[in-house]
Amino acid sequence: MSKNSEQRTYLVLENYIGGKFVSCQSHIDSYDPSTGEIYCKVPDSGKEEVEAAVAAAKQAFPEWSARSPEQRAQVLNKLADLIEANLEEFAQAESRDQGKTVIFARTLDIPRSVYNFRFFASSVLHHTTECSQMDHMGCLNYTVRCPVGVAGLISPWNLPLYLLTWKIAPAIATGNTVVAKPSEMTSVTAWMMCKLMQQAGVPPGVVNVVFGTGPKAGDALVGHPDVPLISFTGSTATAQRITERSAPYCKKVSMELGGKNPAIIFADADLDQCIETTVRSSFSNQGEVCLCTSRIYVERSIYPEFLKRFVAAAKKWKTGPPSDPSSNNGALISKEHLEKVRSFVALAKSEGGIIHCGEGVDQLDLPEKHKSGYFMPATVISGISDSSRVMQEEIFGPVTCVNPFDTEDEAVSKGNGVRYGLAATVWSRDVGKVHRLAKRLQAGLVWTNCWLVRDLNLPFGGMKNSGVGREGGKDSYHFFTEVKSITIKH
Repeated sequence: MSKNSEQRTYLVLENYIGGKFVSCQSHIDSYDPSTGEIYCKVPDSGKEEVEAAVAAAKQAFPEWSARSPEQRAQVLNKLADLIEANLEEFAQAESRDQGKTVIFARTLDIPRSVYNFRFFASSVLHHTTECSQMDHMGCLNYTVRCPVGVAGLISPWNLPLYLLTWKIAPAIATGNTVVAKPSEMTSVTAWMMCKLMQQAGVPPGVVNVVFGTGPKAGDALVGHPDVPLISFTGSTATAQRITERSAPYCKKVSMELGGKNPAIIFADADLDQCIETTVRSSFSNQGEVCLCTSRIYVERSIYPEFLKRFVAAAKKWKTGPPSDPSSNNGALISKEHLEKVRSFVALAKSEGGIIHCGEGVDQLDLPEKHKSGYFMPATVISGISDSSRVMQEEIFGPVTCVNPFDTEDEAVSKGNGVRYGLAATVWSRDVGKVHRLAKRLQAGLVWTNCWLVRDLNLPFGGMKNSGVGREGGKDSYHFFTEVKSITIKH
């Protein structure tokens, strides 16, 4: 009896299929990262649930795709308004589920989720197609763009609603229907959004959300013959599996993967602005952002000064309870992930690296409630070889490494010396230099004298092992539609 009454205290999520919440026979435990305790039960969906969701999406497709862009935009705007009206509830839920601070969720995650719907509701109204005349043959050629069908969308745990809506919004704005699978570790805000679908006027089956793990629910989705398009954000290893599963069906695939992003800091940089921004770019959201800076290369003449000031600033970056307004960082996503991130710091130490602050150096003073949470202070390391795993592999935590460089060519070589190519930052007052570096760095996004300034019209995505394809205003429109060339002889 006591076990059953304890069970009722958990939040139990249900899949959202065909406009209805559908319970699942088995569940996965979901933890509050800031306490280390189970607080939620997430459906452990598989082939059967995915099959039902795809069938619902297929059934809804003809009517939804026949609506005008204006009609679909009205629904997206209504959904945005409803999420915004419940912003605080969403922010609190995102913080508890993911471990990030409430302030980060309140000021970034949820407002950006709202804006994703508003942006694509507007942008879908402004695309034009092409036309060419062949008067000598009495022909007129033009293109039309049609929705693809059922879109399979798989989103990660670091920015749960933010990155899920980044996929759902353009998919349904362009007339597709959706089967989405959020990360099983951070499913709550997706479930909360489903509760608003009917009120927003989203017809049953247009948006279906199936919760569960990658190997079960994700695999069933990417291998489904009636899902012609997959958009995925996550690890490179998972992307390789998705590519293999999608290949027999020649699916359209867009994948935004990991990063090992460099910051290149020249002697003429504005150090005050640079240090403040680079602390943020290294440690924001516990370093659990694919765009975070994890390698910092500093021109040798200012290296000692930069390192001293950067370490001092990193020590002020407070890690603590997510609900505490003074906390800059909350908890990492899971015990396993915390151990993985710590193992990289231990490896750096074993290779002769200097741990200036953070893990193993600074003790966290946490309230009793949070002592079993997955917290780690901002960690700065120097003296590590560029060939080390610490410098080559994505750590995805509050860890950054600092090394000196001598020449511009060396800086570019170091910046490009990994298998990833998602983002880079360059700090210099020399306009010619920042243009040269921006062109030479192998990265899908290059920020100069700033970080994370995003115009959603522009392409987003990475080079090399950081991904395939781009998403953003026009790029998402192209990805979520098929183009058709039509010739009329007159």
